Amino acid sequence: MIRQKGGEKAFLAMTVSNIGFLLDRLGQDCHPLQFLRELTQNSIEAIQRSGKSGEIIWDVDWTYFLMQGVQKLCITDTGIGMSGEDMVHFINQLSSSVSQQSFSGNYGVGAKIAAATRNPVGVLYLSWKDAEGSMIHLFREEDSGQYGLKQWQHSDGRYGHYLPIDDYVRPENIVQHGTKVVLLGMSDAESTMKAPEGAPSPSRWISKYINTRYFRFPDGVTIRAREGWEYERNDKDRNYLRTLTGQEAYLKQHSVSSGKVDLSGATAYWWILKDEPALTNNSGFIESAGHVAALYQNELYEQATARAGMSRLQQFGVIFGYRQVVIYVEPHNNDMTRLTTNTARTALLLDNESLPWADWAAEFREKLPREIAELVAEKAADATETDHSKSIRERLKDVIELFKISRYKPVSDGNILVDTDQLARGGMAGSAQTTTRAKRERNSSGGTGGNVYAVFEKTDGIPAKKAKPDVFPTVRWVSIKDRTREYGDIEDRAAKYLSDQNLLLINADFRAFADMVLHFTKEFHDYPGIADIARDAVHAWFEQALVETVIGIQGLRGSKEWSELQIENAYSEEALTTAIMQRYHVLNSVKRELGSKLGAKRSQKVI
Repeated sequence: MIRQKGGEKAFLAMTVSNIGFLLDRLGQDCHPLQFLRELTQNSIEAIQRSGKSGEIIWDVDWTYFLMQGVQKLCITDTGIGMSGEDMVHFINQLSSSVSQQSFSGNYGVGAKIAAATRNPVGVLYLSWKDAEGSMIHLFREEDSGQYGLKQWQHSDGRYGHYLPIDDYVRPENIVQHGTKVVLLGMSDAESTMKAPEGAPSPSRWISKYINTRYFRFPDGVTIRAREGWEYERNDKDRNYLRTLTGQEAYLKQHSVSSGKVDLSGATAYWWILKDEPALTNNSGFIESAGHVAALYQNELYEQATARAGMSRLQQFGVIFGYRQVVIYVEPHNNDMTRLTTNTARTALLLDNESLPWADWAAEFREKLPREIAELVAEKAADATETDHSKSIRERLKDVIELFKISRYKPVSDGNILVDTDQLARGGMAGSAQTTTRAKRERNSSGGTGGNVYAVFEKTDGIPAKKAKPDVFPTVRWVSIKDRTREYGDIEDRAAKYLSDQNLLLINADFRAFADMVLHFTKEFHDYPGIADIARDAVHAWFEQALVETVIGIQGLRGSKEWSELQIENAYSEEALTTAIMQRYHVLNSVKRELGSKLGAKRSQKVI
């Protein structure tokens, strides 16, 4: 609308032409279970506004079930409640909230986007304020595709968008004030208690999501969630309400040690979990094994769990024993930085950029807590593999120059500048830049094809000179048997390479290795202890193939045709597996070695 000021046109406010499309589009950006967080947070804030302790319950709407025979999911809180007019105002406006809106707080869009778009049949709000109950029905009109409130005809013949409701439907735990929200789903016949497709722990999906989304709940707020709703209601052993704690309380109870590490612009909190059955047994309702997440306002974001968690923990230096380690990094939020979430609350943004996980991991490794270092060393000691590095180095010493790997060492009087972003341990190739003076001399002769601005190419970096560091990666063989590998990590893959640590983890359980060991065990079956001897030889030659692959890929860095992403792809588990799928040369090499070691009497012709 145009607002008048002093008789002149002052301002034309922007409006939304197709709000239904906007909600649907924003809803696609939300995590499928995001509505659990949004409605829980709304209830927490409603309790806090009441100034009293309160409870939140995720449960079957038993009234709806009694009347219609369909289980609909609902959340009930004993917060401050809303009148009918309040609900019409706050629920039917997209960016409107009872709480004060801010970039670091409530956006006023969360539940409407995350819940309404996944429940087009409707979201019912039943709320009591001063013991007076009212209801609204937010739904998506099929013909127009727009979202809005159902119109009701009252008993006196008048129409309105909220309906006064009888005390009969008031939940037992609500006395004077509180709110109940019912999710009707995609159809009247749909059970919204059923976990959405792909949700972890389908029988405990509500407990699992909320427990793992929150680090801790505010004092005075109790949260419970229904589990086992598919069983009879009087089956108290399986159909019951679980009290939710958030991750912090669980970690305190199940850890043997904990601490924190100060990082640049963040604090990393860590826990070492007990090596106990709970690591697996409790995974249905909480994140009970090793993982990494970002911590912000007592909520957890960007969680890396399972296989992704293993990889991130290894980046943080937890190479072994990662199943027992949890790390939460809390970015600092101050006048120097702007920390917030994206609108869908699926990720944290630091000065509108993604979180610097790689930087945090590198700094955490450098400051690795003693307790974690001891755990890693203890687990590494369980490995039964022989060290093959000496023999591999010896075999490759005469051909190492063929890998053509340039190296740069930082020195104060160096005649080149090295891009510090490309420097890494273990001899990863640096991206060197010649000095500005040298470039200008080169460009003055026309080497830039007439582009005069090329002489001003940015030369940020540190002085360096060529060097020859150790290009060989550190190698560790891992397996399920000696507990240096967990199920899911490098599963049915040959190896994993951690480039930032120049560390090569080889999967001793990989079938290609096992098949060749079995082949030679059968061929030399009459020799005592042949299985262990054959395994050592097979592993040594496959290890050399993988080491050569890693060193060779390093030589591709800095070339015009190979981007950093392509280099990382070349180091991927799948690429390393492909690199050792040939058999001919490894088979011949192992046969020669075993023939020499065993002193075979029979003549064995090399293939």
